[in-house]
Amino acid sequence: MGLAPEQRKLYNKTVEESLDAIARAPLGQKHGQVLALLTRLKQICNHPALALKQDPDPADAGFFREFAARSAKVQRLEEILEEVIEAGDRALLFTQFAEWGHLLKAHLEQKWLQEVPFLYGNTSKAERQAMVDRFQEDPRGPQLFLLSLKAGGVGLNLTRASHVFHIDRWWNPAVENQATDRAYRIGQQNRVLVHKFITSGSVEERIDRMIKEKSKLAEDIVGSGEDWLGGFDVNQLKDLVTLSED
Repeated sequence: MGLAPEQRKLYNKTVEESLDAIARAPLGQKHGQVLALLTRLKQICNHPALALKQDPDPADAGFFREFAARSAKVQRLEEILEEVIEAGDRALLFTQFAEWGHLLKAHLEQKWLQEVPFLYGNTSKAERQAMVDRFQEDPRGPQLFLLSLKAGGVGLNLTRASHVFHIDRWWNPAVENQATDRAYRIGQQNRVLVHKFITSGSVEERIDRMIKEKSKLAEDIVGSGEDWLGGFDVNQLKDLVTLSED
């Protein structure tokens, strides 16, 4: 999937402004600015509202009526989730951004008129266990379960899920695999489909290709988060982030 028109415009503007700023920045600041740019581009690939820090009331029907049209990724997610829900299956949806989780929760609940729990860093221990129990044990429990990658990536047994979605990429294979393994625990009897969302022509696609092509690189970065991405010089960064015209 590519980018919706608003996403494309915001992506290109962000790249142009950020590359100029990074080129002028003192050496000691470049690393942090590179990581900030990559994070913002990943947010744009999710949805403009996330990158622009738009925080609507969950009951704002007008905002959410146009929500999917602003993001090609959300449109594709809805297409697949429609099949998941119609089949009576259950799915885990991982994101690294708590703000995105809240936006997506509100949108999905309005679209399908069913509860979509969201487990993230501020979820209490009791709430966390209640969410897991309802998803795992309740025949009428929620079909969709949103989780932040850090809060939900370890220590959970979620074998009722037959689909795992990585809506945005952590760019560290070990972290993503740990999250995916929540559905592969002992007792899993379903076939589990894993969906990794990548926006074509963008930084998401290029970094995914780098990791796949350089297995040694993937081994080297295990446990290091995304910090390895901060070392690109301006020319390397431009090649990495510039949006393909096709």
